[in-house]
Amino acid sequence: MTPQPHEILFKTLADPTRRALFERLCRDGDQTVGALTAHAGISQPAVSKHLGILKRAGLVQDRHEGRLTHYSAQHGALDPLIGWANQMAGFWHNRFDDLEDLLKRMDQ
Repeated sequence: MTPQPHEILFKTLADPTRRALFERLCRDGDQTVGALTAHAGISQPAVSKHLGILKRAGLVQDRHEGRLTHYSAQHGALDPLIGWANQMAGFWHNRFDDLEDLLKRMDQ
């Protein structure tokens, strides 16, 4: 069974290091691996591994410039999560509306 896009994003962002790297790229923009490593508190190979996972999930893209690799957050990468959250919000709003109707009928 192929995982849904939102499931891939949840799994990828469940790791706090990957989530922090992604948040930094969203907040600060394009960063080199070296710059990301300097603030990550882990080794460069570990940062590169996490960036590879973020890239496979479609959350970041890389750009090579000489010997440096720059990473940036992908615009719209979280759209599957937003869609899922909106779907779940609609589900729960309907459930709460049904509950409210039931409670009103019980009060009569």
